[in-house]
Amino acid sequence: MGDGRRFPRWRDLRAVLPPLGRRDRLLAAADVADIRLLARRRAPRLVFDYVDGAAEDEISLARAREAFARVEFRPRILRDVGEVPLTARVLGREISMPLVLGPTGFTRMMHRDGEKAVARAAARAGVPYTLSTMGTTPAPEVTRAAPGGWNWFQLYVARDRGRSRAALDLARDAGMDVLVVTADVPVAGARLRDVRHGLTMPPTLRWGSALRVVRHPAWWFDFLTSEPLTFATMGGSDLAGITNLMFDPGVTFADLEWIRGAWGGPLVVKGVQRVDDAVALAEAGIDGIAVSNHGGRQLDRAATPLELLPRVAEAVGDRAEVYLDGGVRGGADVAAALALGARACFIGRAYLYGLMAAGEPGVDRVLDLVRAELTRTIQLLGGSLDPSVVRLRP
Repeated sequence: MGDGRRFPRWRDLRAVLPPLGRRDRLLAAADVADIRLLARRRAPRLVFDYVDGAAEDEISLARAREAFARVEFRPRILRDVGEVPLTARVLGREISMPLVLGPTGFTRMMHRDGEKAVARAAARAGVPYTLSTMGTTPAPEVTRAAPGGWNWFQLYVARDRGRSRAALDLARDAGMDVLVVTADVPVAGARLRDVRHGLTMPPTLRWGSALRVVRHPAWWFDFLTSEPLTFATMGGSDLAGITNLMFDPGVTFADLEWIRGAWGGPLVVKGVQRVDDAVALAEAGIDGIAVSNHGGRQLDRAATPLELLPRVAEAVGDRAEVYLDGGVRGGADVAAALALGARACFIGRAYLYGLMAAGEPGVDRVLDLVRAELTRTIQLLGGSLDPSVVRLRP
């Protein structure tokens, strides 16, 4: 071409074109919100809504995110922040950053690799992964997939204590050494998005959903060519039957002694929404307390975890470790929670967005984004996290 022009080469065009492949789009994601959009495009609506939704009018979910929006940082200046360690000590063991991948049900519904993909990503990131009782992969398969990871187990106390004991034995024999007891599910919450979709296990289609299948061929191909979804710990695939079996409305504080004896290792109770309950757990010798309203998926209008956290941390003191669960989407959220008294944060939706968007690499990307944002936030705050660097605006 004349006038000093030339035909552009592919590598020149490639540098200015929008991301083309899934890997490119994943790497182009700037935060978890971008990953969420990728997940929404790839997964059918009923699958995305299972992760994204919450109970009833979803007020608890909205308030959890709104609380993080009210965080005001008060950074220190002129501090050396060239290196800011992220490691945390949780239940006597050091992890690479103060993050725990929380328990989620139906995980293979998001992507065929399910819990194994999440466990491998957690192991690479150096953080714990918690397998749910409502998971779709057996505990031994999870630990074999991530033998170098720190794999925890979450328990819903079943009406049949023999089933619970068998689940604990299976998890412990598989090498899981921390138990998370979820205490805020005496009965299942009303997740109206799931009700309207007619969500079952395995997923079935209503006509409206069936007409949208063609928009998500990658997800449906993976789903239809994978092993059928079942509840790996409890057995079976009947959602209503398993739900009635799993959630025992008669569980009390007295059951914790039985659980502690049956497990024999560190015990965390998740679902604490009152200071007096947190104090009672600490006095009972529980190792960890997760301030949580189940991601807003149980009781709508429940206490907002971030608002409750400082009072729980103060009341419990050093008698038990305190964690935050609910509304955490990025590293700045983690930093705020740590400054307000948390030892670490649980995340659930965030890594499921990554799993839905791109499988195991998607979970890796979410954890990379959280780590980078946490590092940057601590540096911008002056290198340390304590109550003086954060407040919740009215």
